[in-house]
Amino acid sequence: WSYVGKNILAPMVRAGTLPFRVLAREYGADIVYCEEIIDHSILASRRVENKEHDTIDYLPVNNHKNQIGKKRKRKPKESNIKAKFRTYKGEPVVFQLGTNDSVRALKAAQVVANDVKAIDVNMGCPKHFSVHSGMGAGLLSAPETVKDILSTLVRNLNIPVTCKIRLKDDEKDTMALLKLIENCGVKAVGIHARCVYDRPKHRALVEKIKPLVSGLNIPVIYNGDVFTYEDFERMRKETSCEGVMAARGAMWNCSIFRKEGFLPVYDVMKRYLTIA
Repeated sequence: WSYVGKNILAPMVRAGTLPFRVLAREYGADIVYCEEIIDHSILASRRVENKEHDTIDYLPVNNHKNQIGKKRKRKPKESNIKAKFRTYKGEPVVFQLGTNDSVRALKAAQVVANDVKAIDVNMGCPKHFSVHSGMGAGLLSAPETVKDILSTLVRNLNIPVTCKIRLKDDEKDTMALLKLIENCGVKAVGIHARCVYDRPKHRALVEKIKPLVSGLNIPVIYNGDVFTYEDFERMRKETSCEGVMAARGAMWNCSIFRKEGFLPVYDVMKRYLTIA
């Protein structure tokens, strides 16, 4: 399992579900990330092998209850229950975990560890839901928590552990955090080339990445403003990152991963619906 030279589908909430990941793989993505899933959510699930679709589904444990907690007369068919996470045997998927606690993070990671290739801790989501709970970008200002979570996962899991961060305002602070992350024993680190307060309309701070990469001894995965197949190699050269992620570029047209170039969006949409 390596991130070197890989073109990667980035984690995206409400986008990185199984059909989209399968589509990305068909078009050439080497590695795919699932959407962020909160530790509490995966802990409240049960593993089911779906014979109908040949998938592995993590279904909510309380699906037999309605919204006000009363038991239904009949349990819904499992095929009609929305899975919290779905994969298939052999999928090169990285499970992105939302967490702010090392004990809970480990328990959640252990639930899915046999069905995924790696665990990635989300340390870059700038949304209020994550930050106010001390998850996502909220971890950027909690180095001891970061150390506790990553060290615990690395020490107890038999699959690679990584994390994905955003830039801090000061380059020295970002470098200090990256060194702390590296010393936890992770296999790689992803860097979104934006600060917490930056939004997609702000350009990615590509020029800030290469100095950070030069100070690390683990693979770095670049994320930010990858909109064409050519951008994968361009960002590799400009940043010295070993892997490159596409997020919005893939969401707009998933055939971004094709060496031969883009397919018409309508054709991509039809193929997505067929897979789904």
